[in-house]
Amino acid sequence: MRHRSLLSCAVAAIALATAVPALAQTPAAPAAAEAAAREAFDYNDMISANRLGDPQVSPDGRWATYSLTTTDVGANRRSGAIYLVDLQNPAEGRRLALNEGGANTARWGSDGKIWFLSGRSGSSQVWRAEADGTGATQVTNLPLDVNAYRVSPDASKVVVSLAVFPDCADLACTVDRAKAVADDPATGQVYDRMFVRHWDTWNDGTQNHLFSVNVDGSGAPVHLTRGFDGDTPSKPFGDESEFVFTPDSQGVVFSARHAGNSEPWSTNFDLYQVAISAPGELTNLTDANDAWDTGPVFSPDGRTLAWRAMARPGFEADKYGIFLRDVATGETRQIAADWDRSADTLQWSRDGRMLYTTAGDVGQTRIFGIDVRRGTVTPLTGEGHVSAFQQTPSGFLFAQDTLRRPSELFVKTFRGREMPRQITNVNPQLDAMAFGEAEQFNFPGWNGETVHGYVIKPANYVEGQKYPVAFLIHGGPQGSFGNSWSYRWNPSTYAGAGYAVVMIDFHGSTGYGQAFTDSISQHWGDRPLEDLQKGWAAAQERYSFLDGDNACALGASYGGYMINWIAGKWPGEFKCLVNHDGVFDIRGMAYGTEELWFTEWEYGGTHYDNPEGYEAFNPVHHVANWRDPMLVVQGDLDFRIPTSQGLSTFTALQRRGIESRLVFFPDENHWVLRPANSLQWHNEVFGWLNKHLNAAPAAGQ
Repeated sequence: MRHRSLLSCAVAAIALATAVPALAQTPAAPAAAEAAAREAFDYNDMISANRLGDPQVSPDGRWATYSLTTTDVGANRRSGAIYLVDLQNPAEGRRLALNEGGANTARWGSDGKIWFLSGRSGSSQVWRAEADGTGATQVTNLPLDVNAYRVSPDASKVVVSLAVFPDCADLACTVDRAKAVADDPATGQVYDRMFVRHWDTWNDGTQNHLFSVNVDGSGAPVHLTRGFDGDTPSKPFGDESEFVFTPDSQGVVFSARHAGNSEPWSTNFDLYQVAISAPGELTNLTDANDAWDTGPVFSPDGRTLAWRAMARPGFEADKYGIFLRDVATGETRQIAADWDRSADTLQWSRDGRMLYTTAGDVGQTRIFGIDVRRGTVTPLTGEGHVSAFQQTPSGFLFAQDTLRRPSELFVKTFRGREMPRQITNVNPQLDAMAFGEAEQFNFPGWNGETVHGYVIKPANYVEGQKYPVAFLIHGGPQGSFGNSWSYRWNPSTYAGAGYAVVMIDFHGSTGYGQAFTDSISQHWGDRPLEDLQKGWAAAQERYSFLDGDNACALGASYGGYMINWIAGKWPGEFKCLVNHDGVFDIRGMAYGTEELWFTEWEYGGTHYDNPEGYEAFNPVHHVANWRDPMLVVQGDLDFRIPTSQGLSTFTALQRRGIESRLVFFPDENHWVLRPANSLQWHNEVFGWLNKHLNAAPAAGQ
C-alpha cells in the first residue's frame, strides 16, 4: 500500500458504517461464471449511447414527448429528435413527423398542440403541430434566431428570447449591425467593460432580450425588456425556466441580472415583471434580496408566485430556498426554511397545495414534495438521479439515470413508497453488457464528520482478485460523484476497462447539507485533501480487491486543481495522475477567468485585498515536490480555467523532467463534447492508465 503508513493510525480508529446495498433499479449482478461471458461496457459504448431527456406531458395527461439524441461517431455528429409515448399504454416511443428539418424544445400548449423550435426555414423559429406530430406550421418568422420561448396560458402569444444589440430600436438594426461587423475587414474587438468573454464565447455586444409575438401574426413583436441592461435567459446555460407568463397571458415575470460594470462579480439576479401593454416598464419584485432569485412559477389559481432564492450575494453554490409571494398584496414568505437541501426547478401540484422539486440528497437526486401550508418535505423517489420530471394525473413521469444506466423514463404515482415503473428502453444494447457493481460507504473525514463515497467493482469481477484503481475526484468544487450517469466522466467506463473505482464526496460536495458544502470555501487544499486521504485509506481497509499500490488519480476542473495539489502535497501516493482543465496558479486564475464572483468567494475577496487567501493553497508553490507522471488535458475555449493554466502545468512538469503528456483541444471548452474528440480523450486517458498501472487490460476492453 503506497505510503499508507501516514494514515495507519487514523485508519485504525475508523469505524466504518454499514455500507448501503448495491444500487437499486438496476439489473442484479450475475454470478461470476455468467458475468465472465458478458461483454464489458466501455467508453466506446458510452460515446455511442443514445441520450434521452426533456420529458413533457400533454395537458390531458395521456401523452408525453421526450428528446432523443443519437451519435454517429464516424461522422463526428450528433442529431436530436422528438419522440411521443402513450402514457396509458406505454410501448416503444414513436419518432414524430415534425422532426423533418430538425426539431427541439418540444412543449405542450393549452390548445393540445406540440410547440417546438426548428431551423427548417433557415433560422431557429417557433413551430407547432398536432398532438400526433403532423401538420407542422411556422408560428414566428423573425429575422433572428429564437434561443428560448414560452407559450402563453391561452396559447395566443409566445414570448421569445432573441440576441439583440440592446441599443437598437428594432430587429432590423441588429441584423444590419451584425452584417456590417461580419463584412468589416478589420477584426479588432473593443471593450469598455467586462464580460469580455464568457464560458467559451467572446462577447459580441448582443444581449438576450424578451419579445412578445402574437400567434395569429398580427402586430409587430413587442420588445418587453427594452432598455434593460442584461440577459434573459442568462448566459451561458439559462433557459425558459427563467421567465414565465402571468396567468392572464398579459405579462411576463423573468429573472435577470443587471449587467452594468459589475456583472462578472455579481450574482444579484432579481425577478422583474412587465406587462405586454407597457414594454420596458419593469417592476423589480425581489429588490430586497441582493443574491440570486430565479425560476418563477405561478400557482394554478394565479394567486401565488413561487421562486427559488439564495441568501448570500456572490456565492453561486448557496442553498436555493423556496419563497412565495401573494400576487395581490405582495406579501412574501419562505417555506421549508429548515430543509437543508437546495431546491431545483419548481412545479405546482394541480390543486395548488404542493410544490414539487428535485434536490441532491446523500449521493442521490430525488423528487421531493413540499406542503405549501405546513412546509413539510417528503421524498418521493429513491436511489438514482432524477434529471427532469413532469406531473401526470396520477403521479409523475421522470427521467432517471444511475451509475449503471443512462436516462430512461419512469412513471410512479404520488405515493412516496411505490417503486417506479420503467417505460422506455432507448439503449437496449446495454442490457446484455457487464457493469461494475457499486456500493456506497462512509467514514469519519475532516473534523470527524461523516463523509460518503462510492467504490465500484470492475465489470466481470472475480472474487479474490486484486484490481488496479482509478481514483476519481469530482469538480465544482461544489459538486458530487453520486449515483448518476455522465457522458464525460463516467465511472462505469473505468470499471468496464478492468479498473476498480473509488470516488469520495469530500467536504464541499453537494447533497449533504449547506454547511458541508460551505466548508470548502477558503479551504481548497486542506479539508478536501484530508477527506481524500482518509477516504482512500478507508476504502482500502474495507475492500480487499483494491490494489492500493497500483492506482492512478484523475480529476477535472476543481478535480484538476486537486491533482496539481496532490502532486505537491501527497506525492508518491499514485503511480500516475490525470489533470483535465485544472487550476495551476490561483493568482493567475483570479485575473484570467471570467466569473469573478467564483474566485472572490472561494478565496475570500479580491486578490489585491486578500492575497493570502489566494496563496494559502496555491499549487504553484509546491512544484518542487512534484514527481508523479501526469497527463494534462486542456480545451482552448475554456475561458473558465484558461489555457495558460494547462500550459503552465505542462511546462512545470517538463522543466522538472517528469514524465508528462499534453493533450490540447483547440475547439473544446471546459468539456470535451464532440464525438471524435471524446473518443480521442478516452484513448489518451485510458492509454495513460494502462501504461502506468500493472496488469491493466488494453484500453476499451
